[in-house]
Amino acid sequence: MIFDITNMANFVNNDELKVAQRKAIEAMQSLVEDYENDGDMLGWMSIAADIRPLIDNIERCASHMRRDCDAIVICGIGGSYLGAFAVISALKGYFDYDKHEILFAGNNLSQDYLLDMCDHLEGRKYGVVCISKSGTTLETAIAFRVLRNKMEEDLGLEWAKEHIVCVTDLTKGALHDIAVLNGYQMFEVPDNIGGRFSVLSAVGLLPIAIAGFDIRQLIAGAFDFYRPHRGVEQCGEILDYASMRYLMSQKGKKVENFVSFEPKLRGFSEWWKQLFGESEGKDGKGLFPTSATYTTDLHSLGQYVQQGDRILFETILSVENSNRELEVPRTQDNLDKLNKYSWYTIGYMNSAAEKGTVMAHVAGDVPTIRIVIPKINEYHLGQLIYFFEIACAVSCKMTGVNPFNQPGVEDYKANIRKLLK
Repeated sequence: MIFDITNMANFVNNDELKVAQRKAIEAMQSLVEDYENDGDMLGWMSIAADIRPLIDNIERCASHMRRDCDAIVICGIGGSYLGAFAVISALKGYFDYDKHEILFAGNNLSQDYLLDMCDHLEGRKYGVVCISKSGTTLETAIAFRVLRNKMEEDLGLEWAKEHIVCVTDLTKGALHDIAVLNGYQMFEVPDNIGGRFSVLSAVGLLPIAIAGFDIRQLIAGAFDFYRPHRGVEQCGEILDYASMRYLMSQKGKKVENFVSFEPKLRGFSEWWKQLFGESEGKDGKGLFPTSATYTTDLHSLGQYVQQGDRILFETILSVENSNRELEVPRTQDNLDKLNKYSWYTIGYMNSAAEKGTVMAHVAGDVPTIRIVIPKINEYHLGQLIYFFEIACAVSCKMTGVNPFNQPGVEDYKANIRKLLK
């Protein structure tokens, strides 16, 4: 992974960067000290090592579900599904309709969505993985109840017992009680890991393994990138990213636009938005995290980014190599005037589009950070997950907010409960 701040030179001077880096180092040291003192909600910092004894069990369950089911529904919302969704959508083929279809439910309250899913499952052998620490999150609990009832009616109680898996608290909670009552297999949502930091626990690893991807490589990428005993001085890219975000906020920027030029990373952008939005957006502080996929969104948002209100900066997640190559073909009529590009790969043209866009946006006073990975695979996604999780926690400490709570989320839930009464 390469962290490139070359294009920030016109927006941040060396003295400012040094001050911010010292603040970032202090925040990182504080984070590590909190972890070493068994700080609350910091289990994710060592999860890449701690989860290894459980991987065999996760893979066995995944193999059982893949063997028996031609569709698996993942029920969860927020951190209970976004990490898995990010990795699965990044790794699967665009038009990959193999027999193991991965569906997501419990992340909205649309009855049309749920009914359409039930219709789609009709006549199929399917499994359900419900992910919720409490089991009472409204969106997920309703979807799970509907799908559980449907499965029992369609495929029978014995099938449901063998093909419903609950990822939840292992000692208490509604979902725990449902699993115990019905004999469903359970995996743990760790007490000391919040949802948005849980992708490398069973919360994310089980769905990713069910989808057929290598969770050992995902863990290896994270483990090789960061370990809690690694010296703070070796976390340069994390400290630089946190420092730049802090300086952008100090200079009046309100929005961080997370950009990729690869549509497979849209799901990763959604995970990133929750990670930073729910961790940092408190006490009237925090950058607003939004995302775009270029070049698609250059044809809708490009004008605003180039010449609109100067409230944003961009972080571009760049991928050096595609999995396959496709050249622009040459035609005899050349009516579209593309023969001059024939034998260029489309990947090369996408790279040129990225460079040209960065040049234009920087010239238009849009500060731009680049994070580069060699290709999209499990190992590099594991690196990115740890990079952003640690950088997010450091950023929050720099601005003086608690990264691990979300008190504002409870407000809308309380209103829903009142209205439903």
